[in-house]
Amino acid sequence: MGRGDARRSRQRGARRAQGSRGGIRRFFTWRKLLGTFFVFCLLAMGGFYAVYLLVPVPTANAEAVLQSNVYKYADGSILARSGKVNRSIVGLDKIPDPVEKAFVAAENKTFYEDSGVDFKGTARGVINTITGQGKQGGSTITQQYVKNYYLDQSQTVTRKLKELVISLKVDQRKSKEEILAGYLNTSYYGRGAYGIQAAAQAYYGVDAGELTVEQGAYLAALLQAPSQYDWTSATPTGRELVTERWNYVLDNMVEENWLDPAKRAGMKFPVPQKPKPAPGMEGQTGYLVSAANQELIRQGVSEEDISAGGWTITLTIDKKRQKELVEAVDEQLESKLDREGDKVDSTVQAGATSVDPKTGHVVALYGGVGATEHWMSNATRRDYQPASTFKPLVFASALENASTTQDGRRIGVNTVYDGTSRRPVEGSDTPFAPENEDDRSYGPVTVQRAMNKSINSVFAQMIVDVGPDKVKKTALDLGMRDSEGFVEAPAMSLGVMGASTWDMAGVYATLDNHGKKVTPTIVKSAEHKDRAVEPADPIGAQVISRQTADTVTSVLTGVVKNGSGAAANTSAYEAAGKTGTSENNKSAWFAGYTPELTTVVALFGEDAEKGTQVTLTGTANSGRANGGGFPARIWADYTLDALGGGSDARFDLDVLEVAGPEPEPSSSPSESASPSSSPSDEPDEPTSSPSSSAPTGTPSSQSPTSQQPTPPTQSPSSSASTSPDPGDGGEPGTDPGPDTGFVNDKPVKQ
Repeated sequence: MGRGDARRSRQRGARRAQGSRGGIRRFFTWRKLLGTFFVFCLLAMGGFYAVYLLVPVPTANAEAVLQSNVYKYADGSILARSGKVNRSIVGLDKIPDPVEKAFVAAENKTFYEDSGVDFKGTARGVINTITGQGKQGGSTITQQYVKNYYLDQSQTVTRKLKELVISLKVDQRKSKEEILAGYLNTSYYGRGAYGIQAAAQAYYGVDAGELTVEQGAYLAALLQAPSQYDWTSATPTGRELVTERWNYVLDNMVEENWLDPAKRAGMKFPVPQKPKPAPGMEGQTGYLVSAANQELIRQGVSEEDISAGGWTITLTIDKKRQKELVEAVDEQLESKLDREGDKVDSTVQAGATSVDPKTGHVVALYGGVGATEHWMSNATRRDYQPASTFKPLVFASALENASTTQDGRRIGVNTVYDGTSRRPVEGSDTPFAPENEDDRSYGPVTVQRAMNKSINSVFAQMIVDVGPDKVKKTALDLGMRDSEGFVEAPAMSLGVMGASTWDMAGVYATLDNHGKKVTPTIVKSAEHKDRAVEPADPIGAQVISRQTADTVTSVLTGVVKNGSGAAANTSAYEAAGKTGTSENNKSAWFAGYTPELTTVVALFGEDAEKGTQVTLTGTANSGRANGGGFPARIWADYTLDALGGGSDARFDLDVLEVAGPEPEPSSSPSESASPSSSPSDEPDEPTSSPSSSAPTGTPSSQSPTSQQPTPPTQSPSSSASTSPDPGDGGEPGTDPGPDTGFVNDKPVKQ
C-alpha cells in the first residue's frame, strides 16, 4: 500500500472514531441530562402530591393501643395486671414556659419556625430503615408528636412516609402550641409514665407546674433513652451520657436566649427520686413483675412497648414454692426482728432466688419486705459482696485448669495447705495476708476442711496458685457478671466483687447441673396481639467439665454435713452449699442446692435514708449475722417445704477424688486466735501436741507427699473430731471424720 493510501485509510478511521464520539455526545448532552432530572423531579413531586392527597390525618389511636399487661404464674393463674396507663393530660398553661423551652432546645430548636418536617432527617431515617441500621434522630417535635399520637413505633418506610405527610398537614392545621402540648403529653418518659405530668410525679414527686428548669431539662434529656438514662438504674456510662445531654439542653437554651447565662452557670444536676411501684404491686408482686419486664428488655422488647400494654406474660414462678419462700423468710427472720424499736433490725434486708437446675426456671423469688415499702429488689441487686460463696469458684478453677501449688503439687480435695491466719500469700506481686474468721489459725489442713471451715488464708493462696485471671474467667463462664470491683488480685478469693442472689443461683445451678451453664429465666412465654417473644434457652453449653463440677459438689456436701452450713443439714434430703459473710458483716449468704433445687439466700445491711451499707452484727440480738445463721435457716426451711417434706434424690457424681483423713495439727489452732465475744461464737478446738511428721510451714515448703496426709492419731470419737469448730461466721460444726477416700488420677464414682 502506497503512502497516499495509508494516509487516506488513517483519515477514514479518524472520521469513524469522531463520528462515534459525537454520537455518544449527542446522546448524553447536558440538555438531555438536565431535562431527565427535571422530569424525575416532577414525577417525584407529583407522586408525593398524590400521596399527600391520599393520606388523611387519622383519628388519634394512642389511647386505643394502650392496654393492661397480664402476668401469670407458671400454672396459668393470674399474678397481676399492670393497671391503667399512667397519664394525665395537662395544658401548656400548666407547664412553666422555661420547661417548655427545655424540650424545644433538646429536640428541635427551629420548632417555632419550621414547617413541621425535617426532610433531611426523614430521608436519613428511611435509608437507615431500608439498610437495617435501626433508629436515627432528626425528626422534628411535630413528627414525633404525629408518631406518638396518630401512628405507632414501627420502623418501616411506609410509616415514615405517612409520618412525613401527616406532619405537614398537622403543622398547617394546628398551632405550634397545640402541637407542643400534644408532644409533651404523649411522649414516654420511662417508669411507666406517659406525658409530662406523670413524668414529673414519677421522677420528682411534683406536678408538672412545679418543675424547675433543671428538672425540666432532665426530663427533656430523658426522652432520648428513658431506660438507659433513668438515674437510679443507669450504669456509670448511662449517667455520664444523660449528664452530657442535660448540659446540652441548657446550653441550647442559653444559645436561643431562653435562659440567662449567669443562672445557667449556677445550675446543678437534679438527681431524681427513687422509683415507686404502681398500685397493685405490693408485696412480692412488684418484684416479680419487675424481674419479668427486665428479662423481656434483655430479650429485645423495649420498655416503651411493655408499658404500652397488651402483653400476656407467663412467669416460671411456682405459686406454691413462692408462697413457701415468703413464709420461710417470715418465720426464720421477720418474726424475730424488731423493725420499729431496734436500730439494727430496721436496716436488715433479705433477698433470695430459687432455680430449677434442670430447666433454669426461677421458681421462687424474694425481693424484700414489699415492693411498695422497699422498691429495690434484694434478689437482683448487685451492690453487695458475695463473700465466701465465691471460694468454691476458686477451687473449681483450680480443678479445671489442673493447677498446682507453689511447690508443684496438683490441687485437689486432699491437697494440704497452711491454714495459719494472716499468712502472707506466696508467688504474688500483690501482698495479701488475710485474717481468718476470729483470727483463728488451723495449721495444715486439706482443701476439704478449708472449705468446710471457710479458711481465708487457704483460698487466698489457692487463687495465687491458680492465677486470678483464670479464676475470674471461670467465674464469668459459670455466670457471674463482670463489674468495676471484679479485679484480678488475691483479695478476689474472698468474694469482694458485687453479685446478686440471681447471679449466684445461676452459678450454683451450673454446678448442680454438672457444669452445664444455667442462666436463670423468669419468663416462660410472652405474647402480644401482633408478636410473641421466644425466651432464650436457659440451659447452655458445658462451661466446666462434669468431673470439675461434681468434685466441687462433693466438697460442698461436706460443708453442709461437717462445716459452716450445718444449719442446712438434714436426713430429709441431700444437700451441698457454702456460707459467706462479707467484711464488717454487711452481707451474709447461703448458697445451696439439692439434686432438684438450687437456692441462694442473702441478708444485707442497708441504711435506706442515707443509701449506705451497714453492719448486720446484732441482728435480732444474735451477734454476728453470719451466712450459717439466718440465711442457712431460711434456706433449710424453704427447701424442706419446696421438696414436699423431703426427697430421696441423691447427687449422681463423677468425681476426681474424695476426701481423705485430715493431717495432724502442727500447733494449737487457737494459738493466735482472738475469739469474738458474740453469742454465736463457739469455743476453740482443744489443743493437741504437734506431730514431728506433720507438715509445717507454707504450702510451697511442703513436700509432694503431704498430699497424702498422715492419718490422725485420735479416734473419730475423740474430742478433736467432735467438738464444735466455727467456720464461716462461727457456725458450729464438726470436723470431718476419716472418710474412706484416696487421691487418684482417675475419676471416682461417689
